[in-house]
Amino acid sequence: MFKTVTDGQLEYLVAENLPARHGFTTRYGGVSTGCLASMNIGTHRDDRPENVFANYRILGNAIGFDPQKLVLSKQTHTDNVLVVGTPQWGAGLFAPELPECDGLITNTPGTALTVFTADCTPILLCDPVTGAVGAVHAGWRGTAADIAGKAVRKMADAFGCRPENIRAAIGPNIAQCCFETDGDVPEAMLRAFGEAAKQYVRAYGDKYYVNLKEINALALLRAGVTDIVIMPHCTCCDPDRFWSHRVVGQKRGSQGAIIVCKEGNP
Repeated sequence: MFKTVTDGQLEYLVAENLPARHGFTTRYGGVSTGCLASMNIGTHRDDRPENVFANYRILGNAIGFDPQKLVLSKQTHTDNVLVVGTPQWGAGLFAPELPECDGLITNTPGTALTVFTADCTPILLCDPVTGAVGAVHAGWRGTAADIAGKAVRKMADAFGCRPENIRAAIGPNIAQCCFETDGDVPEAMLRAFGEAAKQYVRAYGDKYYVNLKEINALALLRAGVTDIVIMPHCTCCDPDRFWSHRVVGQKRGSQGAIIVCKEGNP
């Protein structure tokens, strides 16, 4: 269902159900140094810009995208999903940032969509019929706002995608084993998804453990997507391999997910 790809020191994860070029990055294989070592793709982590550019070039060579055609999200834990294309190439990297958005979709060939995570849930979408792709950053607020489902519906509205044709991959995040919360998080999930969300919330004393992977999968299923791969990796359990805000705090880099719209006919 998924596999680990290595190229020298570089390591990233791919989902076998996605026909588009893509990757969920790890901490391995970049040129960033110090507390950001080594594969940091975040542009707001106090990294040297030349290191971030170099990291994207490394990933571009491995995954198969042109860094000049990258579009980076501007994440603020919203449910905003933007349609992007050629005019947005370079946004957030060497061109002005986009408006606030935690989801990107495109059907422009060659466009490489990028979202960032360090415990939140990355989701990649691909419709092999139309060639459209999407990338979503789902924190718990975005999850409760159904950003995954909204991205699917926006792909249908903007590009004529049929949800049943869309394939989804849910990448590494802080898994239920480590995502300890107060009552506000499960309450938000129950408001959004009703009784079905209860099976993904576990109470322990006055705290709760919430499975954001499965709740996002539920959102995708309700939007009509049935081909969903869920990667089991927990960023908090494995902070040497993945960036984890809960473990490291602000002195960290960002990993993320990148997906490329296929050039040529779908």
